[in-house]
Order: sequence, then structure tokens, then C-alpha cells
Amino acid sequence: MKDKYSELIKELTDRDLLFHLYLTQFILLSISVILGMILFKRYSDIFDLFELHDLNIIVIGGSAGLIIVLLDVLLMKVLPPAYYDDGGLNERVFRNRSVIHIAVIAAIVAFCEELLFRGIIQTHAGLIISSIIFAVVHYRYLFNWFLFLNVVLLSFIIGYIFYLTENLFVTIFMHFIIDFLLGIIIKYRKNLSSESGV
Repeated sequence: MKDKYSELIKELTDRDLLFHLYLTQFILLSISVILGMILFKRYSDIFDLFELHDLNIIVIGGSAGLIIVLLDVLLMKVLPPAYYDDGGLNERVFRNRSVIHIAVIAAIVAFCEELLFRGIIQTHAGLIISSIIFAVVHYRYLFNWFLFLNVVLLSFIIGYIFYLTENLFVTIFMHFIIDFLLGIIIKYRKNLSSESGV
């Protein structure tokens, strides 16, 4: 199954890959809107989950995101490369993108996923259910026990931070920092490897 997934990723053009990435986020956003209309009594209840003037966005969201990226980079250096093998998807998504495009991708993914999993699902079904659904939606990691464990733990951490702060901007910023910095690392790690002939 993992080999079929890797082959499928290799067969996709960059344009197809980006189309599917953005389509997936549009679907998650649409699900958020539909569930939001069903589960929230008023639109203002959804908007109350966003507090822009909150130092926790930087202090908690930013620092937690940086800590997770630093731990991930450390683990990448000490663990075998197979532990981080996702079938090549992350490399394909980030390798040839500009820094601005990586930031756009990270921002869209962070907003759409946090709105659905923390803002809609966690507020109505709780931390455990939202974290499990978040992990399962990242199905490409099901083929690698380490990555799957990683995404489950990350989901619980992000969910717990939302539970503590009750501010979606905190978790959106945290999610953005993680995806953006790891995207930049993937981009430049691969470029440096190819320049040095590795």
C-alpha cells in the first residue's frame, strides 16, 4: 500500500499536486462552514474563537511552534531517514516553491485545519475526538508508524493549547510556524543536497 502511494505521488505533476492540496483545504473549509452553521447558534460564537489582540499568539503559539520544529530537526539528525519517509509528498510540495509560496501554503493549511479541527470539532466533540480525526485525515502518515505517532502527539499538543488559550489565532500561528519552517527546511535541505551532488 505504501509503495502504491509513493508511486501515485511520483506520477502527479506539480500542478496536479498543488491543485489537490488547495482542493483539500477548500473541502475542509467548506466542511467547517457547514458544520459551523449546524453546530453554532450564532455566527458571533465562531468569531468569538478568534482574538487578535492576544500576546499568547506570539508567546505560546510562536514559541510552541519553534520548540516543535527544533525537536523535529534534532530528531531528523539522529533518527534513520526512513522514520521521516512520507512517500515524498512533503518534498514534492515544498522543494521547488518560493519562500512566499511556502508561506501561503502554510497559512492556508493552518487556517483551514485549525478552524475545522479545533474551532469546530474540538469545541463540540472534545480534544480526544478532534485529535484522532486530525491524525486520520493526515492519512499519508498511516504508512509510517513514527510519522503517525508524531501527528497524533502534535494534534494533542495543539488541541491542548487551544483548550488553554481558547483562541484559534494561537493555534493557527503555531501550525503556520511549524509548516512554514519545516517547508523552508525541506526546500533548502534538498537544494543544498543537489548542489553538493548528494
